[in-house]
Amino acid sequence: MSRKYKFHNASGLYFVSFATVYWIDVFTRQIYFDVLAESVSYCRKEKGMEMYAYCFMPSHLHFIFRSSQEQPMELLRDFKRYTSNKVVESILNNPQESRKEWLLWMFERAAKKQSNVTKYQFWQHHNQPIELWSPAVIKQKIDYIHNNPVESGFVTNPIDWKYSSARNFQDDHTVLEIDNTGFL
Repeated sequence: MSRKYKFHNASGLYFVSFATVYWIDVFTRQIYFDVLAESVSYCRKEKGMEMYAYCFMPSHLHFIFRSSQEQPMELLRDFKRYTSNKVVESILNNPQESRKEWLLWMFERAAKKQSNVTKYQFWQHHNQPIELWSPAVIKQKIDYIHNNPVESGFVTNPIDWKYSSARNFQDDHTVLEIDNTGFL
């Protein structure tokens, strides 16, 4: 993690973004999105993750979250470790994955550049946490998250992106449950 971005307030509300190595578009198949959704659900239920907004893009994620156990760094570390292992396993076991060899080669290549990674590196190491300090800043980050698929040209309306809390804000909780943003 860079020196600039740190979790300074363990009980704070944070906006985080993190991407796959080389910004590879890994999340192009339902099975890989499912790993992310199931992992967030698990973290909410078992690890004290409070999720207020999210967007899963093909190469990166955005969250607004808080750790009720006041361990945001550890929570994201565990989430990233688990999802990286699970997505790589899903790639290995997916007979429909036409990019399997190339993806694994890229993850191996990224791992060789890091002294603390053994076989594959899936996520870039930084999370870029930004503590959110006011309702105006929170709203700005939620809008940024929800408009990310629109800005990328995938959809014309934020609620049309399946893997975004923009749908939750319209009472559609079919992909993920999120926590109430009643503090706005």
